[in-house]
Amino acid sequence: MLTYDTVTFFHLFPFLLPSLIPIPSIISLFIPIHTDTPTRIPHSPNAVVSQSLSSFKSDSNSALESLHVLLKPPSPSPSASQIRFRSSSSAELLDAELELETTKMIKRSGRPPPPPESIVDKIYHFRGAFLMVAVPLLLVTLVLYAMPSASSNESIEDYALTHRKVAPDRKTAFAVIFDAGSSGSRVHVFRFDKNLDLVPVGNDLELFVQIKPGLSAYARNPQQAAESLITLLDKAESVIPREFRPKTPVRVGATAGLRALEGDASDRILQAVRDLLKQRSTLKSESDSVTVLDGTQEGAFQWVTINYLLGNLGRDYSETVGVVDLGGGSVQMAYAISEANAAEAPNVSVGEDPYVKEMFLRGRKYYLYVHSYLGYGLLAARAKILKVSDDFGNPCILDGFNGSYNYGGKSFKASSYPSGASLNECKNIALNAFKVNESKCTHMKCTFAGIWNGGGGDGEKNLFVASFFFDRAAEAGFADPKSPVVKVRPVDFEAASKQACRTKIEDVKSFYPRVEEGNRPYLCMDLLYQYTLLVDGFGLDPWQEITLVKKVKYHDALVEAAWPLGSAIEAVSSTY
Repeated sequence: MLTYDTVTFFHLFPFLLPSLIPIPSIISLFIPIHTDTPTRIPHSPNAVVSQSLSSFKSDSNSALESLHVLLKPPSPSPSASQIRFRSSSSAELLDAELELETTKMIKRSGRPPPPPESIVDKIYHFRGAFLMVAVPLLLVTLVLYAMPSASSNESIEDYALTHRKVAPDRKTAFAVIFDAGSSGSRVHVFRFDKNLDLVPVGNDLELFVQIKPGLSAYARNPQQAAESLITLLDKAESVIPREFRPKTPVRVGATAGLRALEGDASDRILQAVRDLLKQRSTLKSESDSVTVLDGTQEGAFQWVTINYLLGNLGRDYSETVGVVDLGGGSVQMAYAISEANAAEAPNVSVGEDPYVKEMFLRGRKYYLYVHSYLGYGLLAARAKILKVSDDFGNPCILDGFNGSYNYGGKSFKASSYPSGASLNECKNIALNAFKVNESKCTHMKCTFAGIWNGGGGDGEKNLFVASFFFDRAAEAGFADPKSPVVKVRPVDFEAASKQACRTKIEDVKSFYPRVEEGNRPYLCMDLLYQYTLLVDGFGLDPWQEITLVKKVKYHDALVEAAWPLGSAIEAVSSTY
């Protein structure tokens, strides 16, 4: 594949060539320089005149003899009985005459005939031609060797993007955000203009790449955990011009997966990631750039992201939307509330996150209710439900499966009942896991586990639910996976769970082709848990319309509806 440097050089080469080839070399190509027979310069003026007259006389006689031969009438044609001889051509006669004259001149001069030209002489005579060929080839080799080239797997378009020049009068800022979740690691690269509006990164409005598994899967090997991010880091840097990289903030936000690790495992992983960024990257990394996000940060950033993309920031809180983000290790709920409701927020214990976060965005102050329920993400909930498995199995596992489930460095038995999955029994286990009837709820309105629900209000009436909600709905078949947003109701999850719980493990692939193999035994459990979370946990009406969101349309592009954009907005705001 041609690199950008190669293409650029050959575009410019025709214009550079005239200035690179010496003019005397070109002239010498057409006017050969003969140096075989040195010319002896006479010292006497009479000798000069005598030599000139002698040369003139000799040349005149030769010319007359040649003209006589050329003008001689042709011989009569032979008859048929005569032998025919081919007549010499004019060129042959002229060559013979010249050779004869040369021989005569050599004899008169008394000098021996010059030796035949050697290879070196021929090269010297035609040095101009050699220069015409050799100099361009040498320049091509030197320029291609000296010019910085793109990597072997980098296309011309990638190279042009990486090395492009941004207009100096247009303020541009990039941000690189790593979402180190429990189910996988993802990188987002955003670019903003001077008004903090998103502008394209290449052909898309953002770069988004993800890999599996997440950092928490390397609990016992911090170095391997850090190295798992190398491919994402390299891809992120490849779309940022070199001159912008030292000014581009990079953040690694680890979420609930790392928060759930025991001991100092998460700290050792985070330090390995910090070392990786310092040693391998030129991006701007601060001391607090690599951290475990607390629940309020993750939820608040998610709320900022979706409302930013929808164009709601700067409007009254009642015109914003609420967000429920179901991750692997935790679930976050965030929505804007009135100032009066914010004043009624209960006090929290020391070390706990406050219920209300004040944010000033686009000229307006918002009181944001936000809470992160650690241990209630989809993958963490599986572990909670499987803990109550008995010797006979678990009623939430599909019929025919017998195995184990690993989460947070622990292994849990995952086997079905002999009679298969049971919807009602599975729902009872899920309700117990939620602690819906927790007695420590001392507030007027609680969700589950004794958590204040924010008081409700206009900011919650339009609810966007993201991440695993969208994924499972698409896999179960009641949401179009190609659509960025889908309108559904909580009862759709319940109906899908009924169908899934009646499915045998060997039939899942044919009935639910989009479900990954590792998720098949837990399809009944996942769908029923999501319904229970929305209705019994957050208190939604089963028939309330909610919006499943994967991406949000922003101008003419679709942007991933995830918390990293909110973090990027905060990161670059300080540079303006």
